[in-house]
Amino acid sequence: MTLSTRAYARATDVPVTSWRWPNFSPQELACRGTGALVVDPRALDMLQSLRNRLGKPMIITSAYRSPAHNARVGGAPRSRHLEGIAFDVRMDNHDPEAFIAQARAVGFHGIGTYPHQGFVHIDARPASEAAIWGDPFPRRATPFAPEAPPRRPNLAGSRTLAGAGAAGVAVVTAGASELAQDGLAEAPLWLAHLDAARWMLLAVALVGIAVVVRARISDWKALRR
Repeated sequence: MTLSTRAYARATDVPVTSWRWPNFSPQELACRGTGALVVDPRALDMLQSLRNRLGKPMIITSAYRSPAHNARVGGAPRSRHLEGIAFDVRMDNHDPEAFIAQARAVGFHGIGTYPHQGFVHIDARPASEAAIWGDPFPRRATPFAPEAPPRRPNLAGSRTLAGAGAAGVAVVTAGASELAQDGLAEAPLWLAHLDAARWMLLAVALVGIAVVVRARISDWKALRR
């Protein structure tokens, strides 16, 4: 262990104020058998840097192991997991080749590939002890594509805006009709027809509002797809 490495009997003992790796928690990096944790800041800085480069979650199945747990799972006697500088990461949501390239770029010099178990082992051993082992992952029929941002409705063609426009025009027109009727009460009888027109336009306005509600729901569903 380096001088900056700290050991904790339980992951919950780690001070919240000292934890600076936002995409990981002490609990997910603790020993699966005992709950103990060894924190090596250099290794965790590399792990966080790798996560930042990848831009997607890393599913860690094994990080620190206590000596007893390491022996129980058949780990190597001098496994880097015992030092808290090794991490086994599932490849469910990663392309193994791209993952390994980025892991090496941030300074992980121990790389082990386990295609049958579906994970890659990475550890922060010194460069002088660099090692790569394991079988290659089979090439995927369909490579991983970059994750696209969520789709947003095209507001220029939104039925919400179109419905709102129709309703607005109808309401304004109906209001203008009412004002015209009030101001021309003494006008000839033919202007009385404005009353019927006003009610017709109000009916159009109500239909327009219904269109707005229906279209807004449609746009919301399009955003969630």
